[in-house]
Parts: sequence; C-alpha cells; structure tokens
Amino acid sequence: MGEGTIIGVDLGGTKVRVGAVAGGRVARAVSRPISGQAAEQVVLEEIASAIAELHDEQVVGIGCGVPSVVDVATGTVFEVENIPSWKRVPLKAVLERRFSVPTYVNNDANAFAVGEHVFGKGRAYRDLVGLTLGTGLGTGVIIGGLLHSGRNCCAGEIGAMPHKGLTLEDWCAGRFFLREGGVSGGEAHERARSGDAAAIALFERFGRELAEAVMIVCCAYDPEAVILGGSIAAAFDLFEAPMRAGLAAFAYPHVIERLVIEASELADAAVLGAAALYVDAMTAGGGTGATA
Repeated sequence: MGEGTIIGVDLGGTKVRVGAVAGGRVARAVSRPISGQAAEQVVLEEIASAIAELHDEQVVGIGCGVPSVVDVATGTVFEVENIPSWKRVPLKAVLERRFSVPTYVNNDANAFAVGEHVFGKGRAYRDLVGLTLGTGLGTGVIIGGLLHSGRNCCAGEIGAMPHKGLTLEDWCAGRFFLREGGVSGGEAHERARSGDAAAIALFERFGRELAEAVMIVCCAYDPEAVILGGSIAAAFDLFEAPMRAGLAAFAYPHVIERLVIEASELADAAVLGAAALYVDAMTAGGGTGATA
C-alpha cells in the first residue's frame, strides 16, 4: 500500500475524537464535544467540522468507529447510544460527499479488533478476537487477517448471550463491579492498587467470570490470540491469574495451551482502530490505499 494519511474518527455519546494517522501513529488529533441531544444534522456537522480541522491533500481515507450497530455495506449507523436523534444516519455517504475520500464505518468493538491487528499486538496473528472490557463487553473478530462483521454487524456480540440468569456482559464487564461490589470498575481498580482486600477479591472473581467468555470465544472462533482492551483491561495483572485458572476447565486443554491472551498497549487505540477500518477495507478489496 502507498503512503498517505488516514483520518480515524472515534464517536462517543458526548464527544468526538479525530486523529490523523500516518507512519503507524496518531500524528495529530483533536477532541471536540458534540451536542448529543441535538438534531441529527447538528451532530453530523460537528463531526465533519472536527474532521475538517485535520483534513488535507495527504488524506486518502476515513474510518469511523461508532458505539452502535452499523450496516457495514452502506455505512449507515443505527440507534446511537446517547444521541437520540441518530436513528438511521448514512454517515459514510455524508462524509464521502464532504471530503471526497473512501470512508468506512463500523462499531467501536470491531474497530478495536482491527486496530490491534493492524497496529497493535495482533499484528502477528491472522485469527484473533478483541474483547473490550468497559461498561459493557464488546467483541471484534478477525478471521484470515480480515475483520469479520457478519451480515448485520452482529458477529462476535457474545455479550448479549444469556448467562447465569443475566447476560455474559453482566458478568464480564463494568456491570459486574457495580452489581457485585457496588463500585465502578475504575474505583475497584484504584482500591485494589491501594491494597484493599475486598477490591482485590472482586478482581479475582472477575477473572474467573471472564474465563467463561474466553472459553465461549474459543468454541465460536478458535483464534490464535485474544487481545483485551477497554478501561478494565488496565487491571489485567489483577485478574490474569484467576482467569487462566478458570480456563483449566476448558474441554480441550491443548487449545488453551496454544492461545495467546494479552492486554492492549496501544495509545489512542480508538482512533487507530477507526483508521484501521480503512486499511482492512483496502486489504479486503485488494486496494492500494495507505497503510498508516
């Protein structure tokens, strides 16, 4: 792939972060608040204005990660959390008209997985799964070196699976800490680092629960590697040992022996992941776009 800059767009419910990715890093970035309760066109213009701050003649493409379900073929975004007016937004078409470069849109968990594959610890693997451990549990799947979104952008949504009377997400993300410990994952992390025994025990329990999710991933996708991201992954050392102990129950021990499980170390992972959507699309299509 040739040289060029890719714009990565990380859309949240209250702000948008946009980065110009070149040479495998975020060379420039801007973060702007968005009017989440405003009309669809108002939010679209805020995003476009943030992109325009970094757009120049070196930009070859745009990638957008959004906290929502996406029609990947058309780049249409549905029902964005915390932006009520975004019911059915043709984001790809809007940005391609505005900036005249190929644009690719996917959900943020898929963007994380492809970002790790292109820029992070997943570069050595052709089959990997990215798990984002935050308020919820997000999953992105790379098969044969390419992002696998599924027909409805639903591939990998294991967090929605029924599990122990709730869903897997209720046991393997921030909801676990709120329900079982009455604290956020971030507060539990701070307490555990300060030596709080109850918080340390909470992370040990979390590790055993997360092992269930990893075993489901192994059955569904049998990847070479699982890369953990999201805010809770920063506490990996607090739950890694009990997670690995829980994996001893898996029916096929040799699968676990060969499986690599690591926490992401990417800085600006969300922006890099969004930019990597463009790289993935160019790779899948045999294109000649930039590899930033």
